[in-house]
Amino acid sequence: MRRTEARDRLLRLIELRNPGEPLPSERSLSESLGVSRPTLRAALEDLARDGLITREHGRGTFTSSRKIHQALEPTADGDFQVPPAEGTPWQSKLISFELELAGARLGQRMEISPGDQLVSVVRLRLVDGAPMCIERIRIPAAFVPGITGRDFEIGSLYGLMRSRYGVAAREAVQTTEPTVTDAQEAELLTVPLHSPALLFERVTRNADRAVIEYTRSIYRGDRYRITTRLTFPN
Repeated sequence: MRRTEARDRLLRLIELRNPGEPLPSERSLSESLGVSRPTLRAALEDLARDGLITREHGRGTFTSSRKIHQALEPTADGDFQVPPAEGTPWQSKLISFELELAGARLGQRMEISPGDQLVSVVRLRLVDGAPMCIERIRIPAAFVPGITGRDFEIGSLYGLMRSRYGVAAREAVQTTEPTVTDAQEAELLTVPLHSPALLFERVTRNADRAVIEYTRSIYRGDRYRITTRLTFPN
């Protein structure tokens, strides 16, 4: 049996399993599919490169965990929070919380004085208990007096800013580009060094067009999927 045929048979086997479910051993698969071990191993490596399976040394081969889906379209209340993953709420774990001066580069990006103070936060976002994203959030401290690190672990940040401080997000520009994880990011996301990732940068403004937030996020490339809704003229 050729490698492509072995791959097709493995695909049919994967489709019958739930995300994260283990596959039979290579020996069992070789016997049940009627394929040589080298050919089977090559087909499994192809599927692993395509993100359809994961191979863990000493544990075995598993179907890939479900993708976390984000639709790039506005929500009913104008909140920019990333939507939940198939009904499972996102959770946040605080990594660091501090006040810092904007400095020249961030001051320019956020259109404030380099001497203005920022609330600087790093938090880990989790779905189903698994780390999904590292968010580095900066907010001008003048907008959120008295905010604490705990505030970044519960509920919606935009909802909190709106209800407690009267600071409402009106519009945001978000860019996305491919990248790979560095050593610190890989450790926090529990993925190998230089794993595929998505880099999001977002600048959020209020009704007066003042920048109220600048966020730089690293999302796991193996677990995240984006859908964009397009409308075409008649």
